[in-house]
Amino acid sequence: MRRSRRLAAALALSLAGTGAAVGLGLAPQAAALTPPVAFTADPLSTWQPNGVVWALAEAGGTVFAGGTFSAVRPPEGAGGSEQQAVNFVALDAATGAPTSCKLSFTVGGGTATVRALTLSPDKRTLYAGGYFGAVNGTPVSSLAAIDVATCTVKPTFRPAFAATVRALAVTGDTVYAGGDFLTVAGQQRERFAAVDATDGTLRPFVANADEPGRAVEVTPDGEHVVLGGDFFTLNGTDTHALAVVDATSGALTKSYAGFIERSSVVKDIATDDTGFYTANEGTGGGVFDGRIALNLSDFNQRWRDTCLGATQAVLPYRSVLYSASHAHDCSSVGEYPDGQRHHLLAQPTSGTGKLGWAPDTNDGIGEGIGPRVMAVGSKGGVQYLWVGGEFTTVNGAAQQSLTRFSSTGDTGAPTVPVASAVSVKPGEVQVRWRTSLDLDDSALTYRIYRNGAATPVATVTADSLFFKRPQASWTDTTVTAGQSYTYRVTASDAAGNTSALSGTASVTVPTSVDGYPNAVRADGAQLYWRYDESALPFVADSSDGGNQSGVHLNGPALRQTPAAVTGASTAIGFNGTDNRVYADKRQSVGGSYTIETWFKTNTTRGGKLFGFGNNQDRRSSQYDKHIYMTNDGRLVYGVYTGDTRTITTGGTDRYNDNQWHHVVATQGPGGMTLYVDGAQKGTLNVTTHENFAGYWHAGGDNLDGWPDRPTSEFWAGQLDESAVYPSVLSAAQVQHHYALASAPADSVVQVTAAEDTYANAGAPGSNYGTSGSLAVRGTSPYASYLSFNLPAAPAGTVLKSATLSVKTSTMSGAGTTDTVSVVPITGSWTESGTTYNNRPALGGPALGAFAGIPDGSAVHTTGLTTGTVAAALGGGYGLALTSGGTDALWLWSSEAAAGEATPQLTLTFGAP
Repeated sequence: MRRSRRLAAALALSLAGTGAAVGLGLAPQAAALTPPVAFTADPLSTWQPNGVVWALAEAGGTVFAGGTFSAVRPPEGAGGSEQQAVNFVALDAATGAPTSCKLSFTVGGGTATVRALTLSPDKRTLYAGGYFGAVNGTPVSSLAAIDVATCTVKPTFRPAFAATVRALAVTGDTVYAGGDFLTVAGQQRERFAAVDATDGTLRPFVANADEPGRAVEVTPDGEHVVLGGDFFTLNGTDTHALAVVDATSGALTKSYAGFIERSSVVKDIATDDTGFYTANEGTGGGVFDGRIALNLSDFNQRWRDTCLGATQAVLPYRSVLYSASHAHDCSSVGEYPDGQRHHLLAQPTSGTGKLGWAPDTNDGIGEGIGPRVMAVGSKGGVQYLWVGGEFTTVNGAAQQSLTRFSSTGDTGAPTVPVASAVSVKPGEVQVRWRTSLDLDDSALTYRIYRNGAATPVATVTADSLFFKRPQASWTDTTVTAGQSYTYRVTASDAAGNTSALSGTASVTVPTSVDGYPNAVRADGAQLYWRYDESALPFVADSSDGGNQSGVHLNGPALRQTPAAVTGASTAIGFNGTDNRVYADKRQSVGGSYTIETWFKTNTTRGGKLFGFGNNQDRRSSQYDKHIYMTNDGRLVYGVYTGDTRTITTGGTDRYNDNQWHHVVATQGPGGMTLYVDGAQKGTLNVTTHENFAGYWHAGGDNLDGWPDRPTSEFWAGQLDESAVYPSVLSAAQVQHHYALASAPADSVVQVTAAEDTYANAGAPGSNYGTSGSLAVRGTSPYASYLSFNLPAAPAGTVLKSATLSVKTSTMSGAGTTDTVSVVPITGSWTESGTTYNNRPALGGPALGAFAGIPDGSAVHTTGLTTGTVAAALGGGYGLALTSGGTDALWLWSSEAAAGEATPQLTLTFGAP
């Protein structure tokens, strides 16, 4: 089913400026689309057949539609009466209404149909192919020539095709046909043939195929014909679904054995001045359903778009390839995962990336394919993209089998943004919103209005597509601590079409840093969902510039209190059945990452709290880097490396006690670590995970095949403060976060050891002050000494907690099975002067202890007696690490680059 190869002349677009809207006003209407898109996504009023449209062609402002139908009716809601139209209708390109040209395609037995329409180069003759025996009573045999000026059959054109003609292409003197036939005019011509364009006599062209032909296209130079269909051989040579032959003889010029999957076929071929393009449909698994671009110079592949979803038609126009399909999975080309069908797409003729044009139909009647054919018509200086098929809706409104889109008159406004605002420190408010959807404009302008003013306080431009709607944000740095502000956002396209104002986002600027969210941001979260939204479906990302927002699925419960952290924050509730949140942004996860969330539940059915999967609103087929709960309340952190690799909380710990708990999972060069409520619960020396592009999920996703799989893969309970980091959080950072959740307006100071060394009884006179290591052992003794310059407590606060962090070295056996105590130093010492012989005196009792430290280089943290450390604030303070056992502990000192700022004290201050 092929249209005229040579499309209309270049389309002139008048691009309006982006500053069209002031306040809430609208700019005058203009024809402005995001280049290189040439058509709006706003369907125009068009008469509708009552069946399937298989073919379209255009000449002189008239569009011809052929198919399998018996009548056409006015557009929905329009006046007029249904008219008879037997498998053919001619319509005015500019109005969409039938013209006076009436042709009936009929057959004596079976169901007549028109499957192909094409125009002669001079557009004076319309050729129609299909399965029919007469046109307006004039006998023909599945191929007819129509005089366009008089709308009558040309009786001198009398080829005799013995079966259905499915595809046509024409030059000045030859008509090429493809279909189901085996003979033409009584002579063998299997599935492809050529006849004289004037009288229909058979040409010597022979290109016999073993299965039906579905597409025919002549190259612009007229030297070759490109053939497509179901076939596996052509003229006895192996070439599946696609072949290039000589235009005169039909001899094979280019074969494509193994080029297209054998379960796939070519449904359409279109050509421009640089190449030709195929539309492909497959059946079963492992098929090819997408589009291929091939060069005219050598007929080799330029690119291949492997989206799944049965492409029926392709149309290159002004360097854009428009396509009709039901593409439901474009993850293989880095776009959207398997899910909703999208029936109309656009991409540059140079590549696979989708452009900002995506009107849509439904699957419709018949085979449930949707759109099947496309053509461009022109009238009055305006171009119209016509689409035919078997759909019954367009952009959600009733419209059957035919629709059209114009090159002017963009009237569709972007969707209304969903906005929120957050402030975690004085002098700064972050306004966030999910970028809007506009079906023919991917570049939109957003205006932010503060405190109800009519003039925007800021303007932001951002790109979005129907499958890629990232968060956009703007930071207001002109706010005053202690004051409240409101924000609303609009979205405008280049034509000045402007959405309504978003809902109001309110925020009060704090007078001091909000400790918990500030720490999450400062520690480098690239995704941070606080779940403070009051409206569906937008989940704001509160990270510092990550803009990785999420989407609520199936309406989880918002604004749940009390939340996990103190202050005004709220949590989100999941029903354990179908609620979840998925990320907008498709990404790959690097070798180092951290997952963090708070949870609260009393479920006995388990469920996934947080994880990574390759789908969004459907169950993922690839899934790991996740945290889930077993039926009995234990937590599991797992990655997939070809096998499932997991850390599971053990002992009597059960976390389905309806209390808030904090869980953190890390993976990096040091392996996997799981923390719960600030304490390390397990490690695993696994540094890899499954490498795939996907999306973060909260509240549920696939768990098939994982150990201790719970009854439910959906989470029944609450979540709060979910964050993902592109790095491994240290144990000190984890414990810091845990402590901050219950300490409103706290501040945190991290102090690295000013001096550190160790003493060795085996070398009693040696000093190790410049060593990159520290050592601890009871027999034969080693002891390590640390000195810190402690700050004074900030005014109005007290020390809430103090923790000591150390990092084991990379040497084999660096860990210890013995308890290591942290005790105060009472004697004087210096890093450069201390030996075992003059080591300082130690006091008591112990301030804290490490109850054994496993092998493997990692940071380990212990809490210290807060009151004792508080008494030393504002001065120097010494700590010693001692042990009574025989298993040595080896640590990095502050001199070691690998120490990463350890040993280190983390001091948390807050209100008394």
